[in-house]
Amino acid sequence: MTARFQGTADYVATDDLTIAVNAAVTLERPLLVKGEPGTGKTELAKQVASALGLRMIEWNIKSTTRAQQGLYEYDAVSRLRDSQLGDERVNDVANYIKKGKLWQAFEADEKVVLLIDEIDKADIEFPNDLLQELDKMEFHVYETGETIKARQRPIVIITSNNEKELPDAFLRRCFFHYIRFPDDTTMRKIVEVHHPGIKEALLTTALTQFYEIRDTSGLKKKPSTSEVLDWLKLLLAEDLTADDLKKNGTNALPKLHGALLKNEQDVHLFERLAFMARGQR
Repeated sequence: MTARFQGTADYVATDDLTIAVNAAVTLERPLLVKGEPGTGKTELAKQVASALGLRMIEWNIKSTTRAQQGLYEYDAVSRLRDSQLGDERVNDVANYIKKGKLWQAFEADEKVVLLIDEIDKADIEFPNDLLQELDKMEFHVYETGETIKARQRPIVIITSNNEKELPDAFLRRCFFHYIRFPDDTTMRKIVEVHHPGIKEALLTTALTQFYEIRDTSGLKKKPSTSEVLDWLKLLLAEDLTADDLKKNGTNALPKLHGALLKNEQDVHLFERLAFMARGQR
């Protein structure tokens, strides 16, 4: 495929991120994307599919997800029940096989983007259980005796929130990229995509407060990119100005702080900081 990912009008991709995407495509390796929650890892896969004009197949991983589910699932219980009822469907075992996301991606006539989202949520053995399938782009269906091979090698994007270490054998088969938290310049570009024309004074004051919150020592959960975008949306909806934000003082709870601070410990931390600041005046 000659098309290259360069970002989209709706997604600000840094140079190193576009290089990583295109390198993974060239090498035909899964792209493993790590980073803080809310830094656009899942959205990246959607934008890669959009930019390259490809269909996306999304596999959302949960703590209970097994690797086998990505290939297929055999419903032996339903087949037993149907046999007891004399249903003729039992004569074809294929009637009781549910295709997983990898099977769907492999059997597609066209190249697709396969997103394996939040792989670190699953059991530690989950990545190892997919090694051969992702490497060889094929797997065997024991119940039918057939081998499913990828007609077109999909672009595989795997995301991780870094909640647990991934096996070395799995990492060796991936091209890795860590999405760093956006600096002020990149964040302004992201904001412009979502809130075009926002007033400079408001944006500067809001981002100053936002980064001060992220840099606060003792914070349990740092606010993410998606949360600052939500916060700015609320500020605009309430028609607040830069002066309105400054009235709180540096260490006080920011206006509409519920968009940024998501647990009581962090709220109490800022309340204590505000109390201490008042006591020093």
